[in-house]
Amino acid sequence: MKKIKIKRGVITAVLIFACYLLQCTVFSSLELAGIKPNLMIILTSSIGFMRGSKEGMLVGFFSGLLIDIQFGSIIGMYALIYLLTGYVNGLFMQMYYDEDIKLPLFLIAASEFVFGLVVYFFMFMLRSEFYFWFYLNHIIIPELIYTIVITLGLYPLILFINHRLEAEEKRSASKFV
Repeated sequence: MKKIKIKRGVITAVLIFACYLLQCTVFSSLELAGIKPNLMIILTSSIGFMRGSKEGMLVGFFSGLLIDIQFGSIIGMYALIYLLTGYVNGLFMQMYYDEDIKLPLFLIAASEFVFGLVVYFFMFMLRSEFYFWFYLNHIIIPELIYTIVITLGLYPLILFINHRLEAEEKRSASKFV
């Protein structure tokens, strides 16, 4: 059983690192009008509602920490935002069904929208830059749409990996019973 938890942890770490690398390299080249999708929100939200608040918070913290190290001016701000995103999405674990993609799309879209608002508040509004409608129309909404489009391709992959890990956990648990 411990071996499977270690395997899940390693695979989750690889997912975090892969999404981070894709977001920083490949999707930086695929920017549309200066906008790129937020793969870390997709991963954090997905793990949150698939596995619960605890794992969502862990994935969110480490995802945010990577973003903080690369882009943040304050270490810990993005880590806190992603951590809270993972926690809130984990609260929807009881409502989550694998077959229905509407709830994951809605939760990822809501997470992306709130993320954009929080970043605007802490990075711009507190510095007396009150261009909210401009930021909303040119950054938040286009990034939300781009993230949703990428979610349609990335979410099934995350779901597949989660199914494989859960099937292995069930097989392992049945050996001990």
